[in-house]
Amino acid sequence: MLLLPASVTAREANDTRRLLTQAIKSESEGAVVVDASNLQQFDSSALAVLLECQRAADAWGKPFELRNASPKLAALAKLYGVDVLLMPGAANPAAINAPRS
Repeated sequence: MLLLPASVTAREANDTRRLLTQAIKSESEGAVVVDASNLQQFDSSALAVLLECQRAADAWGKPFELRNASPKLAALAKLYGVDVLLMPGAANPAAINAPRS
């Protein structure tokens, strides 16, 4: 399991992305699980880092899972429309089954 640091803003994003993608490549087996429970301070750069981690996991043929995303992080992901990519289990089942017009 990979842990996000307490802060992922534009200032830390490149270093965080680099460290996480290196860790993903060195993981030998199983899913790439990123734990966001430590994340306290973040901006949209955190979403970019997470999307890059997901792309790296896909490139290495590994499933990606984000765990312990705070409500603030989930809200930011929803605002940018990437919640369904990063947190597919958090999708609203009612919206999926709603009739289309």
